[in-house]
Amino acid sequence: MKKQETAKKSIRNNRGVLLGAAFLMATSAIGPGFLTQTTVFTQELAASFAFVILIALLLDIFAQMNVWRIIAVSGKRGQEIANMVLPGLGIFLAVLIVFGGLAFNIGNVAGAGLGLNAMLGIDPVWGAVISAAFAIFIFVVKEAGKAMDRIAQIAGFVMIILMVFVAFTTSPPVGEAVINAIKPEKISILAIVTLVGGTVGGYITFAGGHRLLDAGIKGVESLPEVTKSSVSGIVIATIMRLALFLAVLGVVSQGLQIDPSNPPASVFQLAAGNIGYKIFGVIMWAAAITSVVGAAYTSVSFIRTFHPKLEQYHNWIIILFIFISTFIFAIIGRPVKVLILAGALNGLILPVALGTLLIAAYKKQIVGTYKHPLWLTISGGLVVVIMGYLGIMTLFEQIPLLFK
Repeated sequence: MKKQETAKKSIRNNRGVLLGAAFLMATSAIGPGFLTQTTVFTQELAASFAFVILIALLLDIFAQMNVWRIIAVSGKRGQEIANMVLPGLGIFLAVLIVFGGLAFNIGNVAGAGLGLNAMLGIDPVWGAVISAAFAIFIFVVKEAGKAMDRIAQIAGFVMIILMVFVAFTTSPPVGEAVINAIKPEKISILAIVTLVGGTVGGYITFAGGHRLLDAGIKGVESLPEVTKSSVSGIVIATIMRLALFLAVLGVVSQGLQIDPSNPPASVFQLAAGNIGYKIFGVIMWAAAITSVVGAAYTSVSFIRTFHPKLEQYHNWIIILFIFISTFIFAIIGRPVKVLILAGALNGLILPVALGTLLIAAYKKQIVGTYKHPLWLTISGGLVVVIMGYLGIMTLFEQIPLLFK
C-alpha cells in the first residue's frame, strides 16, 4: 500500500513531464511536412479528408499506446528492447532513426528559416542559423529536459490557437466535413498511410516514450498516466490537423486558388491577408523549431546507450546533431536524394519497431510478469501489417528515383 501511495505521489509530481512528453511527441509530428501534407490532401479530397483524419487517428493511437506502454513497463529504450529480442536489431533501428532524423532535420531547419522569413523578412538561410542557435541554447541550459518540455508546450498552444483562429475566418462547411468523416465521397489509402507515417513514424514513434524514461517515469504502476499521455499526444496533433483541414476546406469551398509553390502559406494569405501570412510564419517557425528539437533529442537517445561516453556527453551530441543539420542546409541546401532515401527507409521504422516491441511484450526477461492487453496486441499487429506492406511498396517506388 505504501509503495502504491509513493508511486501515485510520484506520478502527480511528474504531471508536467507527462504533458511535456505528449507535446514533444505532438510537436515533433507537426513539422513543415505536416503543414504541406494536410493542405495538399485537403485540396485533393475536400471534405472527404475528414475520414482520412479519423482512420489515421485510430491507427496512431493503437501504435503509440503499444510503444509507450511497453517502453514504460520494461524501463528500456527502443534499441535496448530490440537488441534483447534479436541481437543487432537495436543497432539496425538506431542507424535507420539517426540517418532519417538527420535528413529530416535538414528540412526542419529549412522550415524554421522560412518561418522567420515570413514573420520578419529575414533571409531564409540566416533564419535557419538563428533558429538553430535557439534550439542549441535549449540543450545548453542546466535543466534541458524541463526547458524542452516547456518550449514544446508553449509552441503547441500558440500553434493551436492561431490555427483555430484562421479556421474560423474561412467559415468552412463543418456539417459537410462531419458527414464525410463517417461516409466519405472519396477514400485515399495513400493519404492515410502518409498521415500515420508523418504522425507516429520514424523517430516520432519513440519521442515521448524516451522522454518519460529520461524523467524516471516507468514501471507497471505508471501505466495509467503513460497511456493517458500517449493518447494526449495524438489528440493534440489531431486538433492541429483538424484546424488546418477546416481552414483549407473553407478556402477551397469558396473557390479560391491555392498557390502550388507554397500551399500552406497561400491558405493563410487567402484567409487573412498580410496578417494571415505573418501567422503562417509564426506557425511554420513553431512547428519547425519543435521538430528540430524533437528529431535531435530522439535520434541521439537511440545511440546514447551504446557507450558510457555517449551517455555522459549526450547533450553535446544533440547540439552537434543540430549543428550538422544546419551546416548542410546553409552550405549545400536540401539534398534531394538523401531526403528521398530517408523518406523511403522511414516508412520501415514504424512496422519494424512496433512489431519488435509487440514480440517483446510477451518476453518475461523484458517485461517481467506484465500481461499486455490482447486487444492492443491485435490492433498493434494490424498497424504493423498495413504499414509494413505499404512501407515496402514505398521503398520499391522511391529507390529508382535515386538513379534518375
